Amino acid sequence: MASYEDKKMRGDSPSDDAMADNHMGLGRYLATRLPTLKPPMAKAPNPIKLLATLNLQQWLFFLVAFIAWSWDAFDFFTVSLTVSELSKEFDKTTAQITWGITLVLMFRSVGAIIFGIAADRYGRKWPFVVNNILFIVLELGTGFCNTYSQFLACRALFGIAMGGLYGNAAATALEDCPEQARGIISGMLQQGYAFGYLMATVFARGLVGTTSHGWRPLFWFGACPPVLIIIFRLCLPETKSYTQRAAVRKANGNVAGTFIAEGRVALQKHGLLLIYLVLLMAGFNFMSHGSQDLYPQMLENQFNFSKNAVTVTQVVANLGAMTGGTLVGYSSQIFGRRFSIIVMSIVGGLLLYPYGFVSNKRVIAAAFFEQFCVQGAWGVIPIHLMELSPGSFRTFVVGTSYQLGNLVSSASSTIESTIGERFPLPPKGKTKRYEYGKVIAIFMACVYTYVIFLTFFGPERRGRRFGVEHDSDMVDAAGREALYRATGRGEETRDSSDADGVHGEKV
Repeated sequence: MASYEDKKMRGDSPSDDAMADNHMGLGRYLATRLPTLKPPMAKAPNPIKLLATLNLQQWLFFLVAFIAWSWDAFDFFTVSLTVSELSKEFDKTTAQITWGITLVLMFRSVGAIIFGIAADRYGRKWPFVVNNILFIVLELGTGFCNTYSQFLACRALFGIAMGGLYGNAAATALEDCPEQARGIISGMLQQGYAFGYLMATVFARGLVGTTSHGWRPLFWFGACPPVLIIIFRLCLPETKSYTQRAAVRKANGNVAGTFIAEGRVALQKHGLLLIYLVLLMAGFNFMSHGSQDLYPQMLENQFNFSKNAVTVTQVVANLGAMTGGTLVGYSSQIFGRRFSIIVMSIVGGLLLYPYGFVSNKRVIAAAFFEQFCVQGAWGVIPIHLMELSPGSFRTFVVGTSYQLGNLVSSASSTIESTIGERFPLPPKGKTKRYEYGKVIAIFMACVYTYVIFLTFFGPERRGRRFGVEHDSDMVDAAGREALYRATGRGEETRDSSDADGVHGEKV
């Protein structure tokens, strides 16, 4: 293990470093949870200076990942924003049309596994390009669907494409990012999802129902920007982190065999961690869907908001989300990942009353700050997952844990609407009304408690170095000699392994 002083110089948390030791007993690990929650109060430059530490290539990696993730979200929300038009087109109920959304959520896990393994084995670049080609084909295909069956088939395949992008985008944006800037870049990247929703809302207003083609132009338009995203990505190289890892595999003489060996090592050493990440992401996805999916319905059905008022409230809430994700992501570099998530969950819980019970326009302020907290906690997630993931399978682990958590939480709106039927309100004409605000508050209180519990007892590796020379898993899979040959390190360098990986020291 590296010394306390070495870890302190690197900016790592010694206690959380120690938790990664496979020989640590459960009792000792649990005893470290409270002490390691103490904010490290690490020094961080002001955000402007921090962003200036990225070189041009690192900025381009971030931008291509952010734009792709934003457009991924845009394509996802095209269905939810055209449900009524699709219902009329295919002569189906709203519930039947929303199966198109459910299928996307179900098949995203398949995409995360396929494209995650491909990106970790063959590089970030070409799986990313294939992902976006699928977006083009499937968005165009959806726009030309003439039957309900064709619509469902296109959305199921779209789920595979959508699931494959998140892990790749996170790896592309973050694995070459300067360590001090990881928090703020993580927060900015995650908010591509909220930005994509805002763009979908704006373009839906301009394209849906404004021509003789009805809802179809929104999907046709959705297929256009991925062409530019593909060109953008083709102009960029592989990330430095992946290139180094590929060089070690080549130096070992058996690229495929080394990759398989890396997989065995990852499962043996990090199996429980992978399960933990799926459980954590289930909680985070419940937090997101539980606070958002039924909220427009609550505003319109329970509080009698007009459609314009609902739109304004949703836009303000998403602005709060983007603000919170960026600021809390930055702050997590100072206060720690776990501490930041727990604080946002506590504050978000305290805001549930105004978020669900203020029945006039003042609820807009509550919506802003509630989503500030929800997406503030989310802003920490890309880098938190990257730092916890095994180095050889970052894309796979980040993407798959996120999408499996999403799959578990896909029933959020169904759960809330079912509970809502137990709290009826006086009907408005023939329209049944329910006290959805109370339902959201109950549901979210349970979710916040779950997230706080898992985060408190979970690990953190803030400041972990991503280079292959710091990855002890690669040493186990490929051997020191292959690592030395690939990184140009000679016999005068000896290994000093710790939780972050392999640190060379001169002797």
